[in-house]
Amino acid sequence: MGDAGDTDAGTGADANGDGAPADAVAFGTSGWRAPVEEMTDERVRAFTQGVVAHLADEGRAGDPVGVCHDVRESSPRIAREVARVLAAGGHDVVYSDRDRPTPLLSWAVRDRDLAGGVMVTASHNPPTYNGLKFFPADAAPPTPAVTDAVEARLGPPDPRPRSEHGTVRRVDLLEEYADHTLDFVGADLSDLTVVYDAMHGSGRGVTDALLERTGAEVRRLRCDADPEFGGTDPEPGRATLGDLAEQVRMTDADLGVANDGDADRVAVVTPERGVLDANLLFAAVYDALLAEDTLGVGTGPAVRTVSTTFLVDRVAAAHGERVVEVPVGFKWVAEAMAEHDALVGGEESGGFSVRDHVREKDGVLMALLAAAVEAARPIDCRVEVLLAEHGEIHQDKRSVDCPDDRKAAAVDALGGRIPDGVAGEAVDDVVTADGFKLLLADGSWLLVRPSGTEPVLRVYAEADSRERVADLLDAGADLVRAVV
Repeated sequence: MGDAGDTDAGTGADANGDGAPADAVAFGTSGWRAPVEEMTDERVRAFTQGVVAHLADEGRAGDPVGVCHDVRESSPRIAREVARVLAAGGHDVVYSDRDRPTPLLSWAVRDRDLAGGVMVTASHNPPTYNGLKFFPADAAPPTPAVTDAVEARLGPPDPRPRSEHGTVRRVDLLEEYADHTLDFVGADLSDLTVVYDAMHGSGRGVTDALLERTGAEVRRLRCDADPEFGGTDPEPGRATLGDLAEQVRMTDADLGVANDGDADRVAVVTPERGVLDANLLFAAVYDALLAEDTLGVGTGPAVRTVSTTFLVDRVAAAHGERVVEVPVGFKWVAEAMAEHDALVGGEESGGFSVRDHVREKDGVLMALLAAAVEAARPIDCRVEVLLAEHGEIHQDKRSVDCPDDRKAAAVDALGGRIPDGVAGEAVDDVVTADGFKLLLADGSWLLVRPSGTEPVLRVYAEADSRERVADLLDAGADLVRAVV
């Protein structure tokens, strides 16, 4: 489908409302997220005016900007307000014709040379939340310097004269993305059967359609739109993908794939392992890229977050490569991917991207790449070999409630209470790139860090058995509760 007709933006963007709406807008790990009732029109307008002012400072005043939204009930309303403020600020708006995955907007920013993009989504968060993401012109997550600049410019809309308003044009973001992604992956999957679970989100009609266009037989689960996501959080994992795992097992499918609510994350289900730990998926895909040049983009280092498995490091070392560790948040992954010309970047929560694509996590691309890896050699077999070579690896995490205004103090207090040992193992080293990561003598580790999107402190652990991980998480949770 091509571009659809133009629509004047109107003047509704100059309403201000009572109070100081900008005071409640703050960027976390991935944009601004909040309960829906807090995302008032006034605050949405303040956020968007910050974007307008920032783009003017960057010399992109009046240049086209993309706007897209997910399937949540409040998302179209919020997206319309964003588009109105952008247009009143002089920008032509490329407005998605329906809810679409976040990666499609990111690609459109790069492909269409847009000044930036605004995505309305709370990603994997519950349906009671929504959020706003801003992509600058490089189509990567904004760095703190960019988000600080936007936050400093939040305020009531400052519309141009009506004659200088931009237009809002509805467009189909799928085909330009599909052309690039299918060519990029370049796989013939005609011998593969894949079960796809959209979790009622925006990946429906995108990930499944592209898998079919590679020749795969696709069986669909939860591929109808539902703003409530069927009553569950749209976060793919063991707790939410039981039906997908059952379908793969009972129908002799080769692979199951699922996306979160805005399809920037991916989860994979294999016949033998069920829902595959995203850490193992990262290691398996990186190994395939290095060993077989699956995408034809060469070799290179990997970038991983501080919460992601050391198995990636072992895979890298086996191929003579290295790993760059960064704080949690794909903005840090993206920045390091550019700095180190990395082949792949990823995080333990299922967000990944690869060189020569956009430096933003992309669950659609990774679903196709995982299927291509499976077609070349079953992922179960590849994981089995990696674990035999490099040792068993298990990881899990927990959340401990902590109000946002207590997080900094709690983490500071924890810094003064680092123990000499955890769950019977000595602490060999402490990494402070993001919270506190305790490296233990037996090769396991424990990480405590504040969530950037929820009022909790996260506790992560990695070890060579599930029992050991559970013990570490118990000890970590006790450490956190003592300072919250």
